[in-house]
Amino acid sequence: MYRYDQYDHSIVASRVEEFRDQVNRRLAGQITEDQFKPLRLMNGLYLQLHAYMLRVAVPYGTLDSRQMHMLAHIARKYDRGYGHFTTRQNLQYNWIKLEDAPDILAELATVEMHAIQTSGNCIRNISSDQFAGAAADEITDPRPWAELLRQWSTFHPEFSYLPRKFKIAVIAADEDRAAMRLHDIGIQIVARDGVHGAKIFVGGGMGRTPMVAPEVKDFVPLEDLLSYLEACLRVYNRYGRRDNIYKARIKILVHEIGADEYRRQVEEEFVAVKALGIDPPRAEFDRIAAYFAPPAWEAGLSDDLDRTDPDFALWLDQNVSAHKAPGYAVVTISLKPAGGIPGDASADQIDLMADLAERLSFDELRVTHAQNIVLPHVRKADLYGLWEQLRDAGLAEANLDLISDIIACPGLDYCSLANARSIPVAQKIHARFADLGRQRDLGELKLKISGCINACGHHHAGHIGILGVDRKGTENYQLLLGGSGAEDVSLAKITGPGFSEDGIVDAVETATNVYLRERTEGERFLDTYRRIGMEPFKEALYG
Repeated sequence: MYRYDQYDHSIVASRVEEFRDQVNRRLAGQITEDQFKPLRLMNGLYLQLHAYMLRVAVPYGTLDSRQMHMLAHIARKYDRGYGHFTTRQNLQYNWIKLEDAPDILAELATVEMHAIQTSGNCIRNISSDQFAGAAADEITDPRPWAELLRQWSTFHPEFSYLPRKFKIAVIAADEDRAAMRLHDIGIQIVARDGVHGAKIFVGGGMGRTPMVAPEVKDFVPLEDLLSYLEACLRVYNRYGRRDNIYKARIKILVHEIGADEYRRQVEEEFVAVKALGIDPPRAEFDRIAAYFAPPAWEAGLSDDLDRTDPDFALWLDQNVSAHKAPGYAVVTISLKPAGGIPGDASADQIDLMADLAERLSFDELRVTHAQNIVLPHVRKADLYGLWEQLRDAGLAEANLDLISDIIACPGLDYCSLANARSIPVAQKIHARFADLGRQRDLGELKLKISGCINACGHHHAGHIGILGVDRKGTENYQLLLGGSGAEDVSLAKITGPGFSEDGIVDAVETATNVYLRERTEGERFLDTYRRIGMEPFKEALYG
């Protein structure tokens, strides 16, 4: 993984002290909240319903044990003993005191972490495939390119005040594990005649007006990638709707002028940008890529596994994925236990995951956009001992991609923007489908919950999505069906009138019963929905 050089250290340290001065002036009453708000947001500090929330950047979801240990330390010292892993592959603390924020940022800086550009109308955390560097199906590790984009976009003088926040994802496999086409810009590294390039998608996103990004360019040589992205951002920065926050995202611009016209303007801008010489020399990319060299995997390891323990075998089947190196596996640690809050982990659990990564996964962890944690390089011979330790810590839920592996935003329990609670709904659904055999019979079923139209819980991308709304002062929940954030990307559609908190749990069960009745051999919930359409579900839900 990438390591700071002296410039990185200097920049982050200076930013911490700058923010410390701003906080001191706010506490002394020398600046107002309106004056302070844009300053704190530039440093990832939000004011939520009950306290300040700090969003810590985890670039492309990759971190090591010392960083995880620091996250646990901060949870104990400054929060309430836990952290919340998010759909941006970041971590949030929900109970921060303003006077502590500079000290937290200073402690994060000691392990090469920060909260810069985790908020504001700028290019946010660059996200990527959580299996990058380990996935059996990738053509290359996309993270060096994600790191190059992080360095290009951080403090970019032209893109620090965009019309609206901006999100980029980079993948390098046909299987999309990063919801790439639901980003403002999605990048898929592809091969053509043995040469690597980038397929570019622009104008995706969820929120109030969800859209799937159309393909804008089928192949950009990687040596031109930064210039092409610069051109994409320039067109948006020039024409994005700053007069209307609801129409300010790039997806609206691409939709209104059309993908063809947007592409034409980008190509025209690209000619001018390419002449500026902003693309780094190959030697600079190679310098960055060296930080992502594969670990020293052992040769000659066996792929055999002892499956005599039935609980271990279930976990293997559900949470362990293929690795590119023989004798190794990719492990996903579920942060979705029964009765828990999706994405939350206690300080003790965070410390344990750090220890396991250091001993068993070449000191590397990943945060997933589905709010879980990955150990990317585990010897198969170590899997049973790893599972035992996870089991003892409440981290061995064998539910990856099942109905209880729920994505949920913090909702009205924490968020000042929310209209309804998400956490209790997730817990009740998990309880309703608590039997793992029942979950496995339902198969892959991605359920996602948002407490408001901003869609931080990705409800539009759920096979089953739930959107909490305010109906005359009462929490009401809309049911959506048919979404996907994967390579078969689609947007979920609302079934009809909403439900109460308990009613939405019943509605989810009703939808699954329709699936069980109608499915054919090998069909997932999403496949059955796409084949039979909405009507059988609506009939069962509303009569």
